[in-house]
Amino acid sequence: MAEKKVIIFLKSHQHYEGTEPEDLELISEGLMDTAEDGTVTLTYDETELTGLEGTRTTFTVRDDTVTLCRTGQVNSQMVFQRGRQHSSLYETPWGTMTVDIATSQLANRLGDRGGILDIRYSISVEHRVAGRNQFKIRVREIGRQTI
Repeated sequence: MAEKKVIIFLKSHQHYEGTEPEDLELISEGLMDTAEDGTVTLTYDETELTGLEGTRTTFTVRDDTVTLCRTGQVNSQMVFQRGRQHSSLYETPWGTMTVDIATSQLANRLGDRGGILDIRYSISVEHRVAGRNQFKIRVREIGRQTI
């Protein structure tokens, strides 16, 4: 299937030890591609609002696994799989750190025209528990306008 232009509505809730919870909402144009095997790929460019300007974010959704890859100013790969923990490196302009992701909830209701992806997870930095986070992503295909 061909790539489609979509609107991505992303809500992020982050609660790190010793800090106030932080909520972020982002609306961005992006691309969605649905492969024949059912794999859905969402791609968008980060903005100054997220603090990741100059970074491209890609969510690859395959069965019960979601992989988030960031390339550009920040380079990382995070794997979300309910009930499992995955470790990866997180590279920033200020240095590289180890990040452990333990996913407690993953709901995937994405289809050809969009849908919802909901991920809740805890994150550890350098093997020390840092916080609990959530992504809630709604995707809507951009409608074609007729003249």
